[in-house]
Amino acid sequence: MASLNVGNLGDYLREQRRSAQLSLRQLAEAAGVSNPYLSQIERGLRKPSAEVLQQVAKALRISAETLYVRAGILDEKEREELETRAVVLADPSINERQKQVLLQIYDSFRKENAAEAEAASGPAPVPDADEPPSS
Repeated sequence: MASLNVGNLGDYLREQRRSAQLSLRQLAEAAGVSNPYLSQIERGLRKPSAEVLQQVAKALRISAETLYVRAGILDEKEREELETRAVVLADPSINERQKQVLLQIYDSFRKENAAEAEAASGPAPVPDADEPPSS
């Protein structure tokens, strides 16, 4: 069977599993997947679904978003945004209204910064016909 481009995910999962001091069989059981299937994921032979990655992340007690990025399901910026939102929503020291207001402010800052970045990277200036080209 040809290896898919998920070796980075497999290596990372193996490293996390070993750090958690779990055997392949133990992790497979905790995640609710078969031992051979998990082995194939670790060896880069299978690309798991987001649902399977979520189950594995929960069993390893790590961020599912990190696994999504490694599997190519989510890009790094999306992961950071999701993790920021998750931290705000999980904070027990603020109430639901405060969480929503904080997320609205966060969204407005992200939009403002994206608009500024887009404006700053506008079209390149056209040189005057009288000026020699710069090298």
